[in-house]
Order: sequence, then structure tokens, then C-alpha cells
Amino acid sequence: TADPSIADILGWHEQGQTTSSALVAAYLDRIETYDKPHDGRPGLASVIAVNPEPLALPRTLDAERAAGRLRGPLHGVPILIKDNIGTVDMPTTNGSVAFATYRTHQDATVTRRLREAGAIIIAKANLSEFAWTSVNSESSLRGQARNPYDPSRTTTGSSGGSASAVAAGFAPASLGSDTSGSIRNPANHQALVGLRPTHGLVSLAGVTAQVSVMDTVGPMTRTVRDTALLLDVLAGSDPRDAYTADSDAHRPASYVGALRDDALQGAPIGVVTN
Repeated sequence: TADPSIADILGWHEQGQTTSSALVAAYLDRIETYDKPHDGRPGLASVIAVNPEPLALPRTLDAERAAGRLRGPLHGVPILIKDNIGTVDMPTTNGSVAFATYRTHQDATVTRRLREAGAIIIAKANLSEFAWTSVNSESSLRGQARNPYDPSRTTTGSSGGSASAVAAGFAPASLGSDTSGSIRNPANHQALVGLRPTHGLVSLAGVTAQVSVMDTVGPMTRTVRDTALLLDVLAGSDPRDAYTADSDAHRPASYVGALRDDALQGAPIGVVTN
């Protein structure tokens, strides 16, 4: 599969067809090839920074899998996150040169939950500076993120780098944030599944706020099942975010378990031609 889903990768791991180290190396090579200017093309500029020790954790995860120990449902899955989401091992820049070297003292809650589930955060994604606009994703630190389907066209924003990276095959999934379309618009423009969770379902602790009573963090993936896999990891109450106090009462036992193959049977589907 040229651009595997999370489910594909988990299946490969279970069958011994790949390793976390090999996957991360392949994704890093793809980022190096296409995110920077190349062959007279501008490059996608969807990534602000790559993990400074990209293969250390994958090697550990590979050893744990070989020993029969799995950290969680995303063990060994590479993921990108938008660079307004806090990470202790990489700067959290919000796309601004003013915060180019800024380090948080602890991971955002969503970052911690990804790590505890076994995910590998390989890079931080470009965004409109401070997630300020949904029109595009241009930052003073990295410039304009570009649409991999046509680099002359917009990714929209503000999570355009997160969407562009997944569409370009830099990882099977990413996290974005959404105040008024910042996940939904880029997912639409890059042919992805993008979910804006109900406010308060997913913690915002450690995420740079735009409008805290409206902001959400959500997944951007290639499939509905992958989105459900990530939501199972991300959703839930968090003492660091009072808005999530009722989250556990409103989430199912499993979002993946709630999926149905016949969910759209009989539903009318409109096709937009212009």
C-alpha cells in the first residue's frame, strides 16, 4: 500500500511484515524528499520540525513488541501533530519565529495519551501562525504550507500542514485543532477524514488557545476507522481541563466498536461538480 492507514500498519506489525524503525525511516525519507524545495518545485512546507531523535523510540518499541509487550492500541504507529500542541522533546512554536525555540515543561494531554498508546510523534506540522486564520496555513517560521494535489492551491487552515502531511504520505495520521473550521476545511481540501470533536470531549490542556470555549483537538486520517482509533485514545476527562469534566459520561465504550459497515445504506449522497 503506497499510503497505508493506521489499520494497515497495525496489521503489518501483527504479521511481522515491518518494524517501527523501518516505517519511521521511510516516512522521514519522504519528508526530506518532498517537504523541501526540489526539482524546481517549492516543496510542501507542511512540517516545521522533525523529531530530533527519530529512531530512538521506534527501536525501543520494536524490542518491546518482539518481547510480547505492547504499550497500547497505537504501538509503533508514526503520527504528526500540529505545532500548537505541546511537546517536551520538540519546540512548540505556533508557527511563529518569536517562539522558534520555546519548550513546554510538559506534554499536552493529547500528546501524552498518544505516547502512552504507543504512537511515535515524528514531526510537528505547519499551521497558520497562532492558528489565526482558516483561509491558509502560512507561518513566519516555515512559510506557506502547500497542497500536495496541486502546490499552487491552498491547504486552507489553520491545520493545513497537518492535512498536507497526511495527504502527501508523511504519516498515516495527524492531529489538528479547530476553532471555526481549522480541521474540517483542510481535511476537505486534502481529501481526508477530519473530525472536529464536540467541545470538551478531548482535552485542550497544553494546546495554545485561540478561543478556549470553542477550540477542539481532533484527528485527520485517510479512513473513518483510523479516526475512530485515534478518538478512542484521545477522548476522555482530564483534570487539567475543566471543560472535559463530563466527557467520560458522553463517550461510548469504543468508537471503533460503534462503527457499522452498513451505516450509509440507503443514505442519499450529493456530488458537488463545481
